[in-house]
Amino acid sequence: MELSTSVLLTIALAPLLGCLLAGFLGRFLGRAGSHSVTILGVAISCALSFYVLYQLMLGGATTYNQNIYTWFQIGPLNASVGFLVDRLTAMMLVVVSFVSLLVHLYTVGYMHDDPGYERFFSYISLFTFSMFMLVMSNNFVQLFFGWEAVGLVSYLLIGFWYKKPSAIFANLKAFLVNRVGDFGFLLGIAAVLYFLHTLDYATAFDAAPGLVGKTLQITAGTHWDAATVICICLFIGAMGKSAQVPLHVWLPDSMEGPTPISALIHAATMVTAGIFMVARMSPLFELSQSALSFVLVIGATTALFTGMIGIVQNDIKRVIAYSTLSQLGYMTVALGVSAYSGAVYHLMTHAFFKALLFLGAGSVIIAMHHEQDMRYMGGLRKYMPITWITMWIGSLALCGVPFFSGFYSKDAIIEAVGLSHRWGAHYAYFCVMAGALVTGLYTFRQMYLTFHGEERFTVRENHGHGHHDDHDDHGHHQPGVLAHAPKESPWVVTVPLVLLAIPSLLIGFFTVGPMLFGDWFGKAIHVNEANNVLAELGQEFHGSLAMALKGFTQLPFLLVLAAFAINTYIYLFNPAMAGKIKSALKPLWTVLDRKYWVDDVYFAVFARGGVMLGRGFWKMGDTAVIDGAMVNGSVSMIHRIAATLRRLQSGYLYHYAFAMILGLILLLGGYWLMGSGFVGSTLVGQ
Repeated sequence: MELSTSVLLTIALAPLLGCLLAGFLGRFLGRAGSHSVTILGVAISCALSFYVLYQLMLGGATTYNQNIYTWFQIGPLNASVGFLVDRLTAMMLVVVSFVSLLVHLYTVGYMHDDPGYERFFSYISLFTFSMFMLVMSNNFVQLFFGWEAVGLVSYLLIGFWYKKPSAIFANLKAFLVNRVGDFGFLLGIAAVLYFLHTLDYATAFDAAPGLVGKTLQITAGTHWDAATVICICLFIGAMGKSAQVPLHVWLPDSMEGPTPISALIHAATMVTAGIFMVARMSPLFELSQSALSFVLVIGATTALFTGMIGIVQNDIKRVIAYSTLSQLGYMTVALGVSAYSGAVYHLMTHAFFKALLFLGAGSVIIAMHHEQDMRYMGGLRKYMPITWITMWIGSLALCGVPFFSGFYSKDAIIEAVGLSHRWGAHYAYFCVMAGALVTGLYTFRQMYLTFHGEERFTVRENHGHGHHDDHDDHGHHQPGVLAHAPKESPWVVTVPLVLLAIPSLLIGFFTVGPMLFGDWFGKAIHVNEANNVLAELGQEFHGSLAMALKGFTQLPFLLVLAAFAINTYIYLFNPAMAGKIKSALKPLWTVLDRKYWVDDVYFAVFARGGVMLGRGFWKMGDTAVIDGAMVNGSVSMIHRIAATLRRLQSGYLYHYAFAMILGLILLLGGYWLMGSGFVGSTLVGQ
């Protein structure tokens, strides 16, 4: 049985249709019409995605790999729009469409009074379409189209409130940093075309073994392994999209966008595109141990060191943003030890609980009248019971507590790294193990500061009607002073929280066996026998229940338990201790608060350096050479010649008579010299 082309086209194009209707006809459709057409489009895609997954799992459907439309053809090379839909694609379609649908529903409540309501729905539907095109592509050209499209739409979404200078700075930063990664990605695609002579996935993967022994001379006298060059260039693209060190700096600043965007970009879509891409390219990456070690070290560094920054953050959304960076590091580490299934599995579980945490944070922000500083919260559990319970479920899943979905994917990654003998694996094992403690520290700190302890906000007695929005440039409210008491968010906000809490709690238990240790992904993921750490780990797997019970005795859970005990003591029994710890560890706190000065270095070297370089070109090139020498210089020279000639044209008759007589004498003198042979004899004599 083969999947229907019309079904796959509908999945991809339904959000695009909703985007176009809301974008171009939003003024006529109104708010209700705009959110209705976009939600309907994504709902259709979501339902059909579940249908496709069902057909591939239980309906006997085979992998779909067909070109639908040929864009151009040059000799044997062609660029097409085509779909490759296997179980890896189907899983991504379900995750992306499900999270996107809930974000669309949530947006109805979160953005209800925003003047850009219709434009926002158009953007998020376009984002969903772009992600579908990336995930479903069967060739590198379409992959690059989807890759750039999600980058472009993320630029529009992060800077959605374009009157906020910080939002404009953040979206420009995201755009520029991603261009750095995309340049490497484009070089990788070019190298694939150069060595494998195709842009089609299946053809390239079949020809990939032919890369062994081939080299590329990048600089004089150096020969680089072709597979290593291809894979590192492709991974540099993933470093930009999936925010790996040192191209991670854009992601925390992207919190300037509305909260639904944080969930959409950082949970299941844009930032996971790099992870999905590397997993899809596993036949290429398996050819280069050097590239995989590079991936491993970068991922391990990201997992530990970006997570540590989250410990000192006070903005509720930024804590979750640094958590996203850390968890993306875990996925990248899994890729680096050839545990591609583990990376994609953690991508899936992470999508649910991270979207839950972001949307939960948005619910808190609504209740706190758009206050995001956790130092002015506290005690919200009695006001917001649904948000409180669902966020605790998401937090425990994030920390990897046994039986929660995050445990099965995260613990498997840690164990797989421990079994790996690849260069960099020991360093990575330390990072992911220490990262378990760090995750617990920032997660439980966030929950206690937000929902527990004493209330650190006050409600004004004269209940004003002023409303402060994230996008308001004027009249910032006084921190901790609310016009109205907090209350639970409306159902369009809380229902998505509950629907995300269910898979955050249960999906790991029911899927870990087939997806992680079985052959669920089939030929979609290729792993060499010698690198298959998950197969080795699977020999010790005796079911979800046994794995969870064993997890209670493992070091990662004990570290999480230690983090829970530390935060419980500090924030429930001895709040003054937090200030004392900060003072005692002031140097470390400063390093983390300044984010290791990476942003400062980038700003000083690249931003200011670029400005200085541009100013130098402007002053020396434009002002001195072009304007000064070429334009103004030629004008000045003509002006001087004209001024000289102007003096000859005096208008006096005797001047002209004198010039004529002088000219006549010179002509006669020259004629006489030539006629007497004086000039010729002089030249001959010389």
